[in-house]
Amino acid sequence: MIDRRRLFQTATAAGVGFLASGCVTIPAAVGGDAALDALLTRWFNEDIDSSPESATNLGLDRGERASLSTKLSDVSAAAWRADRAQATERARILRSVDQNSLSDAGRVNHAIATFRAAGAATGAGFDYGSAIGGGRMGPYLVNQMTGSYFTVPDFLDSQHRVEDRDGAEAFLSRLSALASNLDAETARIRDDAGRGVVPPDFVIDLTTGQLRNFARQSPADMAMIRTLERKTSALGLAAYGARAQRIVEAAIKPALGRQIALFETLRPGAVHAAGIGRLPDGEAFYAHALKTWTTTSLSAEEIHAIGVEQVAAISAEIDTILKAQGMMQGTVGERIDALNKDPAQLWPDTDAGKEALLESLNRQVASLQPLLPRLFGRLPRTGVEVRRVPPAIEAGAPGGYYQGPPLDGSRPGAYYINLRSTANWPKFSLPTLTYHEASPGHHLQVALQRETETLPPYRRANGFSAYNEGWALYAEAVAADDLDVYADDPLGRAGFLMSYLFRAVRLVVDTGLHHYGWSRERAVDYMVASGAKPVGAANSEINRYSIMPGQACSYKIGHTVIARLRAEQQARPGFDLRAFHDKVLVNGSVPLAVLEELIRG
Repeated sequence: MIDRRRLFQTATAAGVGFLASGCVTIPAAVGGDAALDALLTRWFNEDIDSSPESATNLGLDRGERASLSTKLSDVSAAAWRADRAQATERARILRSVDQNSLSDAGRVNHAIATFRAAGAATGAGFDYGSAIGGGRMGPYLVNQMTGSYFTVPDFLDSQHRVEDRDGAEAFLSRLSALASNLDAETARIRDDAGRGVVPPDFVIDLTTGQLRNFARQSPADMAMIRTLERKTSALGLAAYGARAQRIVEAAIKPALGRQIALFETLRPGAVHAAGIGRLPDGEAFYAHALKTWTTTSLSAEEIHAIGVEQVAAISAEIDTILKAQGMMQGTVGERIDALNKDPAQLWPDTDAGKEALLESLNRQVASLQPLLPRLFGRLPRTGVEVRRVPPAIEAGAPGGYYQGPPLDGSRPGAYYINLRSTANWPKFSLPTLTYHEASPGHHLQVALQRETETLPPYRRANGFSAYNEGWALYAEAVAADDLDVYADDPLGRAGFLMSYLFRAVRLVVDTGLHHYGWSRERAVDYMVASGAKPVGAANSEINRYSIMPGQACSYKIGHTVIARLRAEQQARPGFDLRAFHDKVLVNGSVPLAVLEELIRG
C-alpha cells in the first residue's frame, strides 16, 4: 500500500514555501518585485531572441524582432556550451535574491523561476544529449521524435507566416538554415557517440527510416513546400516553390545523407537495451529527468509503486463495466484487446476513413463548447482545430499532441492526431483523447494562460509538463463525471478509464525501463497485457519512453496531485467547482509544489 501523504509531501519538498495567502495574479511590481520582474523579463527576452521558433510560435517575431522570422535556433556545440554556462549562472543569481523583499506575487514568480533554473543548472552538468530542459529533453539529441529533420519541416508548414514577400523570403532563409542545423546536429551526435552515448538499435532504425523517407521525398511533394506555393500563389508571388525545391535538392538532401551515414556507422555497435542506466551517469540523468518532468522529488521506486497500485484499481473499475456489457471471459487486458479489434469500433483504414475520423473529432470539440460555462468562469477566446500529424513523420510521432496559439491569438490552437493506422484509435477511446488535447484539457488551459494579460509574458509562455499534462488528464474526468458525457455510453466511459489506465501503466513501464532495467519487449508486453494499448500503439509508446525518460510519468503524477487538491477543497463548506477551476488556472502552468501552496494558501 502506498503512503498517500508521501506523494503530496514530495511535491512541496521539491520547491520552497513562499506564500501566505491564496491565489494571486501579478500586480504592478514595486521594490524587490520590480527588480525581480525586470530580471525575469530580460531573461525571457534573451530566450526569445535565441529561439526564433519560439518567437514565431508566440507571435513575437514582428516589429523589432522581425529578423527572427528568417532564422532557426543555433544547435551547434558552441551554442549548447553557452546555454549550459548560462543555466548555471541564472541559478546562482536566483539563489541570491532576498525573498524577504518580495510580495506574495513576487515570491510566486521567484519560486517558478527558481525551480526551472535549478533544474536547468542540474541538467547542465550532463555533457551529452539535451538535459537542460525543454519539450524534448532526453539523452539522444536526434531520434525518431527529435531533431531538425523532424521539427523544422512541420514548423515551416504549420507555424511560419507567409503574409507577404518578406514572409516568403524568410521561409527560404529558414529552409536554407535547416541544412546547417542538420550538420551541426550530426557533429554533436558524433561527439556524444565518442562519450559512449549511442541510441538503442531500434531507435537508430526508426530514426534512419524517417530520415531516408524525408531524403527520398520529392521536394514538390513536401507539405511545407506545397504550403509555401499555395500561400505565395494567393499573394501573386511567383517562383518561390521552385526556389524552395532547389534548396532542398542542393543543400538539405546532402545534409540528410551525412546524418544518415553517421547513424549507419553507429548501428553495428548499438545495443538493444532501452533504459538509460547504461549511459554515463545514467542513474543521475533519470533522477534529474523525473524531477524535471514531475516537478516532485518522488523517487523511481515510489513512482513505480504508485503505478502498480493505480493499474490494479483502475482495472477493477473497467472490469465492472465490461461485465455489465456481457464481456465476461478473459483478463481485463484480453477483453479490452477484443474490444479494440471489434470491427464495429474501427474506422476504415483508408484516406476517406481517416478524413471522417477527423471530422467526427472536430464535431465533438464544437458540441462540448456550450457546456463549458457550467464549470469554468473564464474560457479562452481562441479556437482549436483538430489536424492530422503529417504522414512523413507519423511513424515516430506520438499518438496525439497539442500546439498552442500565439500570445496575440492570431492563430488557433491545434490538436494533432496520429493516423498512421486507424486501428490505434477504436471509436470508444477517441472522445477522451479529444477532451484531453482540446477542451477542457490542453487547449482550454494553454490558450487561457496565453490570453491572461495580468500575467507577465514570461509566465504566459511558461509550461511545466506535470501541470499541463496533469490538468489535461484531470480534464478528462471533468468531461466524464462533471459533464456526464458518457451517461448513455458505457463503452465511452470504459474508454475514459482506459486513458487513466494507460497513464498509470506509463508510471510502471517508464520506471521499469530506466530504473529496473526492463527490456523494451517486457515493457511492450506489460502495456499490451494490461489493456492500456494495442500492440502497434504500445510499440510506439515504449519507443517514445526510451528516448524521453521520465516525461511519461508527468501525466498521472500531475493528475493525482490536482485531483487530491480538489478533494481537499471539496471537503470544505461552500466549495464552488467553477471557482476551484479558475483558481487552478489563473496563475498558468506552475510546478506542482507551487500549485499546492497557491490552492492551500
